[in-house]
Amino acid sequence: MFDSYQVKPFFDEMFDDHKVPKPHYRKFYDILQRFSEEELKEKHDTAQLAFLRQGITFTVYNNNVGTERTMPFDFVPIIISRDEWQTIEKGMIQRTEALNRFLDDVYHEQKILEEGIVPRHLVEENPYYYAKQVKGIDIPLQNHIFLAGIDLIRDEFGKYHVLEDNLRNPSGMSYVYQNRYVMRQVYPDFFANHSVHALEHQLSYLHQAMLDHMPNTSNEKPFAVLLTPGMYNSAYYDHVFLAQQMGIDLVEGRDLIVKGNIVYMKSIRGLQRVDIIYRRIDDDFLDPHAFREDSALGVPGLLEAYRHGNVAILNGIGNGVADDKAIYAYVPDMIRYYLGEEPIIDNVKTYLLSNQEDREWVLDHLEELVVKNVGASGGYDMLVGPHASKELIEKFREKIIESPHQYIAQPTIKLSRAPAYQGEKFYPCHVDLRVFVMRGKETRVLPGGLSRVALKQGSLVVNSSQGGGGKDTWVYKEKEDRGLLDA
Repeated sequence: MFDSYQVKPFFDEMFDDHKVPKPHYRKFYDILQRFSEEELKEKHDTAQLAFLRQGITFTVYNNNVGTERTMPFDFVPIIISRDEWQTIEKGMIQRTEALNRFLDDVYHEQKILEEGIVPRHLVEENPYYYAKQVKGIDIPLQNHIFLAGIDLIRDEFGKYHVLEDNLRNPSGMSYVYQNRYVMRQVYPDFFANHSVHALEHQLSYLHQAMLDHMPNTSNEKPFAVLLTPGMYNSAYYDHVFLAQQMGIDLVEGRDLIVKGNIVYMKSIRGLQRVDIIYRRIDDDFLDPHAFREDSALGVPGLLEAYRHGNVAILNGIGNGVADDKAIYAYVPDMIRYYLGEEPIIDNVKTYLLSNQEDREWVLDHLEELVVKNVGASGGYDMLVGPHASKELIEKFREKIIESPHQYIAQPTIKLSRAPAYQGEKFYPCHVDLRVFVMRGKETRVLPGGLSRVALKQGSLVVNSSQGGGGKDTWVYKEKEDRGLLDA
């Protein structure tokens, strides 16, 4: 079934250069070989149908019109060895700690700006820097990052790099669980011998991390809610899933009211004081009194309640200044500055186009590079030079010349690939990994995370909105030579 499968010139997650399965994939590969073509097709169809039955969808917007789609899913998992996972885990804890200290610093003493480690203009001119609203506010645990989603890639040598930090409203954790649920339906016989990390207890850790942010002004058992923009939001399934699994109320802005700088939830039993808001609404829409006046999604007076320390808002307001793609270039320096350590997992090399020398070099090499808008996400407003038309390259040249500060450039990394079964055959597809970091009094990393796959053959874009899909991610508890698999 893998006769026509091409490994080179990329790093392959499952196979070595001679198309021999790697040690931690051998057991899975052996079982895969036992299936007939009909059985493989049946398993593929079972996976897609399971997502449809579960109502697992996301919304793609085109010309302001939303279309509901089921999440494309591939039944070949990404398997991570124990040793590799330990490195990832340490690297993610290190990185989020440095980013949190950076956020606390730029909203308080600004030492890293005074010492010139991070250019002041990159912070103060950043549209996500809300100094006027939240500078100087002390928050529970001095923790701005309750949940981070860090995107990792592997290069042609198998080395991990951080591609992007998501510190505002990282989505996708629900898909990690649903991927595992679907794999149980597809391979019930695989999950028997307790060697892959389970996910079941992880949401209790997320719940506890949330409750750890209880404000000092509240003496009773903390009451937490998840604030959603509503059912038309592209990540609404994520919101519903997390609220249900953590046993907290899912609310919209109209369900909350602020009185005397205290937030209450309206209920049939009257007003219930709210201590913690896990918000999935962007900063601009949180409070029409403090941000966008036309917001119908937020809660009037919420910022004042936050300023008085009467409610915790997770993730912190203004986190976007730390996951901007231009600030990203300075995260290794933050790690050295705040922690006195070298980065365990480093960045992809990044050219800042506001720098004249970088800009001139990039404009001469656009056909070789990836160019990204610093404020965009989801694969939008991005140039992949080697795959782009001459017209698109020229269009981005004009954009860069007109607004150089709005773009960064990076080398086109040969993203690692893994087998995907689509169209009744296996072929190699590029993958990345979103790792979720949960921070309260303790920091924990969800074992595995969301593996995303560029299901369009030859594509480098893994985002679901751009035709990408998901894979289950297995992390071994023990040395992989035992060859045992379990959920």
